[in-house]
Formats: sequence, structure tokens, C-alpha cells
Amino acid sequence: MILDAATLQPAAAVDVLLRGASELDLPGTLKTEMHASVVELTTRICADVDEAVAALRELRRAAAGIAADNGLAVAAAGTHPTAPLESLPVVQEERYLEMRRSIGRAARIQGVNGLHVHVGVADGERCYERLEAVLPWLPVALALSANSPFADGVDTGMQSARAEILATLPRAGGPPAFGSYAGWEAWVERLVALGVMEDYTRIWWDIRPHPTFGTLEIRIADQPTSLERTALLVRLLVSIVEWAAPRAADPASRGDYAQNRWAAARHGLDATLIHPDGDRTATARELAADLLGADPPEPEALRQLEVAAAQGQDAVAADLVARTVA
Repeated sequence: MILDAATLQPAAAVDVLLRGASELDLPGTLKTEMHASVVELTTRICADVDEAVAALRELRRAAAGIAADNGLAVAAAGTHPTAPLESLPVVQEERYLEMRRSIGRAARIQGVNGLHVHVGVADGERCYERLEAVLPWLPVALALSANSPFADGVDTGMQSARAEILATLPRAGGPPAFGSYAGWEAWVERLVALGVMEDYTRIWWDIRPHPTFGTLEIRIADQPTSLERTALLVRLLVSIVEWAAPRAADPASRGDYAQNRWAAARHGLDATLIHPDGDRTATARELAADLLGADPPEPEALRQLEVAAAQGQDAVAADLVARTVA
């Protein structure tokens, strides 16, 4: 998020950051998103998690430096703690304006920020097979990443209000059970031919194939504030793609996923989830500990709530700024 350094309110200044970055040699790019008060940091293709996190660290420092030189600041989190969602300024590009025209309020309230992790895969069939294997574990990643307790300036009672807001978009949440990559591809091509959507990038699922990049794109996580949390999440997601047991596409399991997704967004690590094996329950904390081999750190949403309780909600933005590049 791009903020006015004095007020810590969103500032429509993505063009300032893009101009400043154009003069730098960076391990990635700064890009626009829908809102002019948001800048997207995108790494180049990386060989491993360490390289990706190092690149992101350099991109964050560059963005923060350009911002500081122009009376601005940057803050990483799933949502802004006090700004009304529909108040955020929109980038005047046709793709964003058309999205707002066609989708309406569901598009206007998408003032949310996430961590998207692309994992390279060999081919389409491998991508779809890994999608089905990874999907049941994504609510655990959401619980670990939860970093958006506030939306529209109020405490929502959710640890990830972002997850709830994203779910208002069409083609959001968990993907249907297509059964194969060819089944997914045929569905996309049919909806494009019917004029329902422009292309597959207008699918906002928590996980999706990205054939242009040759990746499985995992989009479940809230935007972390600390790079340490980013590294933990990226390492976890890459490892799940590597080892998660294959499973058949099961339409009924999508009901389990929807329940677990909501519970993780609401309660974070304290959520009771239907275990990926489907026959028992476990807390997100227990599942995260199994995946990490250690007790998981508390969601950053709790830090936001603690700061708000101790210093007032206006103090949360300052804390986010301080921790974004620390």
C-alpha cells in the first residue's frame, strides 16, 4: 500500500513509484494494480525461495526509498486498517475500469492485498494434479498468513477480512473439480467464447493454473507485513506442491474446502478444520505445526489487533510501515 507519509492514508501515487523504479536495476518490477494507492512487487523467475525473498527484500527497499523521497510511505498488509474500501482511487486503465463497470460493488471493494506464489510445473497435467493435491492444505496457509482484521475502518471479527472480500468476486474461492487439465482448459475456452470473461486471468480462485508462465499460481495468502513471514509462507507452499499426496478431483470435497476456508479466515490458527483426509478434525495450529515441524508463529492479524487495543486503530498503519522494510 502507498500511503501519505504524514497522514498514513492511501495516496494515489503508483505512477510516482513506477517512474522512480524505471531508473533502477532491480531483480523484478513494480507494476500497477487496480488501485492507484497500491504497487505490485513482482520478482523475476527465481531458482529457490531464498533468491525470491532476497529479490523481494530489494524491491521493498526500493519502493520504500522512492516513496520516502516523495513524501510517501509503503505498508504491507492484507487491508488498510482505517480507510474505507470504496474510497481507494482507481488506476485509469481500461482493464480496471471495465472490471468495475461489469462487476460493480464487488470490484469496488477489492482494496485488498495478497501474496501470490508461482511454482513452476512440467506441463498442464502435472499442474492440475498438483492443484488437487495442494488444495486441501490451503486453509492452513491462510490461517498462517491472516493479516487483515480491519476493513472499511472497523474490526471485522475476521483474522482475514481479505478472504471474505475476495469471495464476493465471480469465479472466486476454490476452483470446481474439473478432473483434468483438459477439463479446466475446455471450461475456460467455453466461457471466453461465450463472452463471460476475457481470459483465464479473470479467474480469482485461491489457486489456478497459469499456462502463460508455466506455473501453478497459489493466491490464498494475505499480504505479509514482515519478510520473515513471507519467507515462511513461500517455503511452506513450495514444499506442499512438492510432497502433497495425489488425490482425485472430488466435488464433495469442495464443500470441505469452503468450510475450512471460512474457518481459517475467521479464527486463524485457532480454527477447527476438517482434516485433509476428510475423516477427522484438527486445528489449523496443529496442522501448521505438523507442516512446519515446529510451533507456528501467531498470525500477523493479532499484532494489528494488539496495537489497536494499546494505541488506537490509527496507530496500526504506522506499525505496518515500520515493519514492512525492517
